[in-house]
Amino acid sequence: MEFWSDYGAFLLKTLTLVGAFIVVLGAIVAASLKSKGGEEGELKVTKLNDLFKGFEETLNMAILDKDTLKERHKQQKKQEKEQQKSAKAKKSSPQDSETDNDSPEQKPRVYVLNFEGDKKASAVEHLSKEITAVLKVASKQDEIVVRLESPGGMVHTYGLAASQLQRIREQGLNLTICVDKVAASGGYMMAAVGQTIIAAPFAILGSIGVVAQLPNVHRLLKKNDVDVELFTAGEYKRTVTVLGENTEKGRQKFQQDLEDTHVLFKQFVKDMRPKVDIDAVADGDIWYGSQAIENQLIDRIQTSDQYLLERSEEADIYEIEYERKKSLPEKLGMAAESSLERAWVRVFNRNPNTLIG
Repeated sequence: MEFWSDYGAFLLKTLTLVGAFIVVLGAIVAASLKSKGGEEGELKVTKLNDLFKGFEETLNMAILDKDTLKERHKQQKKQEKEQQKSAKAKKSSPQDSETDNDSPEQKPRVYVLNFEGDKKASAVEHLSKEITAVLKVASKQDEIVVRLESPGGMVHTYGLAASQLQRIREQGLNLTICVDKVAASGGYMMAAVGQTIIAAPFAILGSIGVVAQLPNVHRLLKKNDVDVELFTAGEYKRTVTVLGENTEKGRQKFQQDLEDTHVLFKQFVKDMRPKVDIDAVADGDIWYGSQAIENQLIDRIQTSDQYLLERSEEADIYEIEYERKKSLPEKLGMAAESSLERAWVRVFNRNPNTLIG
């Protein structure tokens, strides 16, 4: 009797779990049919000055006594009042009003964008939207800082990413590139667009070269009596292949394509940074930040954190990030996955990290 009671409880739990799964799955499918792609996103803006100030205040509250804190707050309020009075006085001055009617005391702004590159430069989609937003509001006195991290990747995608950064220069704005870890190959192609390149001492830069590789299993297929037939129209439609037999003529054409791409890469860097001895650095080698500055691949040795902290003393700094909103199916899918995992643990008392392989 006890066996059937336990079995009934187990069966009820299992049916409940399956029923919940079916309901969630149905909701996901229904939402997917109504979804328009889930591509809508929004800009997230963070004022880094406030973030830095918050760090300072938190630490001061921990290390200073009450009297010292009270005195610091009084001094800060006094300084703020003096700044406000100074701003009002300048605004009321006829001479100042004639020179700048809009905002005589407007501090310069620094807009910070972040780019973390993969082989396909996938982040370029969000980067383009962030740049578009900033270009709508930035003035000539403002600066755009791009914190760039990338080991490089596909030529056409990184070419597009570099072109997005060129939009900033074409509008006459100051572009500063900060590299804390690595900007190599396509990553350095992007970095070269900046009027100023700042890198950490051990950041990796350079690798102005082009590489391509692919396996060829033709001999293996031939050994097993497998024929591969490739049909093309155009002599160079396919130069080398993975499955077919590669010819010396095809290899030479493929190598020539790489050389042509390398020439374009070198010319691009030379156009962006005329002082660079391109023939000396375009051999595919890499340099650490302290070495790259000797080759004029960068302009300054410094971390992005320190640079932004220094700029915060004289400018308002805003970090801009485009975030794509998760679609309803994505949200439901994540929730369903989490619920099923918890239910699995409760019903079957299994470790969720242990799977049947």
